[in-house]
Amino acid sequence: MFESGPHLDAETFQGLDPTLVQILDVREQWEYERARISGAVLIPLSELADRVGELDANRPLAAYCHHGMRSLQALRFLQSVGFSELAHLSGGIDAFSRLDPSVPRY
Repeated sequence: MFESGPHLDAETFQGLDPTLVQILDVREQWEYERARISGAVLIPLSELADRVGELDANRPLAAYCHHGMRSLQALRFLQSVGFSELAHLSGGIDAFSRLDPSVPRY
């Protein structure tokens, strides 16, 4: 699914279909309220281990955070519990908001 590897640029991420790919936001609630990508489910990284059952290990998943570090941590964890089709937004929502001005930068 992710031919370009686990690091997706903002343009590729913007083209993901949330009906085919789980979009996971691993930021905190206050960040989600400030800016978010349509179709994303919010599970803060600090809650991911307890809430991983809310995600489908059999579906591709693309994660994002503010700049890309937390989403990489999320991928490592998800891979360790059996997820295989994983990617993340390189540069995070900050990079995405430069492409899509409807998503505020913070």
